[in-house]
Amino acid sequence: MLLNHAASVIAPFTNLTEEEILSLLEVPPKAEMGDAAFPCFSLAKSLKKAPVMIADEIAAGLQASGVDASAAGAYVNIRFDRYEYAPQLLDELSRETFGKLELGQGARVVIDMSSPNIAKPFGIGHLRSTVIGAALYRLYNEAGYTSVSVNHLGDWGTQFGKQIAAYKRWGNEVELLADPIRNSLELYVRFHEEAEKDPSLEIEARDWFRKLEQGDEEAQRLWAFFVKVSMQEFDRMYARLNVEFDHILGESFYNDKMGAVVEELQAKGLLEESDGALVVRLDEENMPPCLIIKKDGTTIYPTRDLATAIYRHDVMQADRLIYVVGGEQKLHFSQVFSVLSKMGYAWAAACEHIPFGLMRFEGRKMSTRRGKVVFLQEVLDEAAARALNIIKEKNPNLEQPEQVAEAVGVGAIIFGDLRNNRMNDIDFSLEDAVSFEGETGPYVQYTHARIQSVLARVADTSLEERDTSVDVMGNTVAGGEGDDGVPWNEKGTEETAAIHVGDTSWALLKLLCDYPTYLEKAVLRNEPSVIAKYTIDVAQAFNRFYHAERIADAPSDIKAFRVRLAQHTATRLAYNLSLLGVQAPERM
Repeated sequence: MLLNHAASVIAPFTNLTEEEILSLLEVPPKAEMGDAAFPCFSLAKSLKKAPVMIADEIAAGLQASGVDASAAGAYVNIRFDRYEYAPQLLDELSRETFGKLELGQGARVVIDMSSPNIAKPFGIGHLRSTVIGAALYRLYNEAGYTSVSVNHLGDWGTQFGKQIAAYKRWGNEVELLADPIRNSLELYVRFHEEAEKDPSLEIEARDWFRKLEQGDEEAQRLWAFFVKVSMQEFDRMYARLNVEFDHILGESFYNDKMGAVVEELQAKGLLEESDGALVVRLDEENMPPCLIIKKDGTTIYPTRDLATAIYRHDVMQADRLIYVVGGEQKLHFSQVFSVLSKMGYAWAAACEHIPFGLMRFEGRKMSTRRGKVVFLQEVLDEAAARALNIIKEKNPNLEQPEQVAEAVGVGAIIFGDLRNNRMNDIDFSLEDAVSFEGETGPYVQYTHARIQSVLARVADTSLEERDTSVDVMGNTVAGGEGDDGVPWNEKGTEETAAIHVGDTSWALLKLLCDYPTYLEKAVLRNEPSVIAKYTIDVAQAFNRFYHAERIADAPSDIKAFRVRLAQHTATRLAYNLSLLGVQAPERM
C-alpha cells in the first residue's frame, strides 16, 4: 500500500507510469532513512539532467498530505506520517480481499507431486517433492489459479520385475505380511546385491515385467498386493504431513493410453529404430534421443509421461502442467517436452519441470537399491518425541501435550525443508529442525502461541481508565510514561503525534502489509521458501515489537491499536503456516 502511494505521488514529476515507478522503488537499508526510496538514475537520459539534480527537484516539489520527501544523492527518500497512515494500514489488513491475487485468472494448473515408488518405503527423500508440491498447490490457489494435485505413483516399470523376481526366489509370505514395506525393501536390496554377481537376474526381472505387461495372473496378483500395502503406508504418511490429492493416478493408469501415443509418433514420422529400440531423435535440441520402446518391446518412462501429459491436458483440462520432481530428472523432462512440441502440441510450452536439490542425511545420499533409507515415519516419530520432551520441561501443565507435540514435531520437519531454497541440497538435521530457536518452524509456532497468550491476558485485564487523557488515536495528553520511560506530558508536541506507533510496531505493520508482494514472488518463482522466510521475518518483527512496546498494560486506546496489530500478526502467522502445511497451536 505505501509503495503504491509513493509511486502515485512521484509519478507527476517523471515521464514514467506508476507501474514503472513501483518496479524501481526500493526499501531503504535503514529505517531512519524512510519508508521508500526512489532512484533517479533511469530519468537522467530522458530529462537530460543529473540524477542528483532530479532527486533534489522531486523532493522540493513533492507536496502530499502525510508524506515527507528528502533527497539523498540520486535517491528520493519518502517517509510517511505514522499517525495518518497506521489506521489506513490496519484497515487494509482487515479487508477480506487483502492478500488475494488474481495472477492466475482462474487458469487450471495441474501439479505432479510426491510420486513415491510402490513397494518402497516412504523415506525422508520423498519429503521434498511432497511438501514443495503441496505448498505450491496452496500458493497457486491463493494467487488466483485453480490448482489440481496429482500423485503420480511409481507403480509400473522394470522395478516390479525385479521385485517379483526377488520374491519368487527368496520371499516368504509370512514375513511379507508381517512387515510388507520393510520386507519388500530387503528383497529389492538383495536383488541388486545378487545381480552384481549373477547378471542373469536382470534378464529374469525383465521377463517378469514383460509377463506383467501381458497380464500374467501371478505377476498381476503380486503387483496388486505390493500396491495395496504400499498405499496403506503412504496414506498414513500423507495424513501426518497434512497432504491431500485431487487425483492419485499411478503410471499403470496410462498403460492403455500409451499405444495411441506410439501410433501417433509413427504416423507423424517421428519414430526411428536404434539398435532394436524405437526412439525420437532430438539432435536439433542438442539432446540424446528419447527412448520410446525398448529392445524387448516394453515401454519406458518417457512413453508413459507423454501419455500422462496428453491426458492431463485433454481430460483434466490443464492450462499449465508443472512437475515437482528432483533436479536429476532435468534431461528426462526436457526430452518429453521437446517430443510433445515435435508432435505439434503448442501447449508443450506450458509444461514446466520444477526441480529441487537432493536431501542428504548426515552427508549421505539415500538409495533404496543399497538399502540406505531413512524411514520418514521414524523421523516424524522422533521429531514429535523430542517436541514432547521440550513441552513437558517448559510447560508441564499444557493440555493435550501429545497432540501439540505432533503438530510441532511434524511442522518442524516440513518447515525445515521449505525454508530452504528448493534448488539447494539439504543435509537433513533433526536436531536443527526441532529447535525452538533460530529460523525454525517451532520458533514461528511458539511466536503464534505467545501472541494468543498475550491476547488472552488482555481479554482478562480490566479496561479501567488510567490516570491519563488520550485522544481518539491513543495519543497521551497528560500523565503516564512512554515505552522509553519518559513521561508523555514531558515530550515535545511533534513526538506525541506518533507515540502509539513506535518504531517496532510501525516496522511490523508495514511488513504485514507487504504480504501480497511476497506471495507474488513465491508463485512467480515457484519458491515456497519466499513465504517461509517472510513468515520468519514476521515472527521476528513481532518479538521485537513485543519486547519494545507494552501491550497488555498499555493505556486503553494505545492498547487497542497494539492488540489489533497483535491479532493481525497471529492471523498472518497461522495463515502462512497453513499455506506451508504446518499447524499453528494456540498454546505450547
